[in-house]
Amino acid sequence: MSGDYRVKRAYEAAAEADGKRVLVDRLWPRGVSREEAALDLWAKDATPSNDLRKWLHAHRDEYAEFEARYNAELDGDTEQAALKEIRELHAAHTVTLITAAKDVDHSHVPVLLKRLREDS
Repeated sequence: MSGDYRVKRAYEAAAEADGKRVLVDRLWPRGVSREEAALDLWAKDATPSNDLRKWLHAHRDEYAEFEARYNAELDGDTEQAALKEIRELHAAHTVTLITAAKDVDHSHVPVLLKRLREDS
C-alpha cells in the first residue's frame, strides 16, 4: 500500500522516509549534484512549460490564472503520461516530490499535488 505524496525542497538531504524521489522542476536545481538529489525520476513533462513558468514569475499576484493555465497544460497527452508515471510509482511507494521552488505554496507544486491526488 502506498503512502501519501510528500514535498521536499531539492536543497534538503535525501532520507529513506522519502520513498521514491521525483524531481518536479523543468530546470535542474542549481548547486545540487545528481548524487545529492538521489532521484528515482525527473518528471519534466509534469511541470509547467517554460513560457508558463516565466509567466508565473512575472505575474505572482495572479496565481488563480496560473493554476487554470497549468491545469490546461496538464491535460495534454505528454503531461498525462508523466502524471501516470508518477502515479505508478505511488501505487507501491511513498513518493516525495522534489522542487527547488523557494515559495513552494505559491509554485506549481500544490496544483500538481491536487491533480495527482484527485485523478488517482
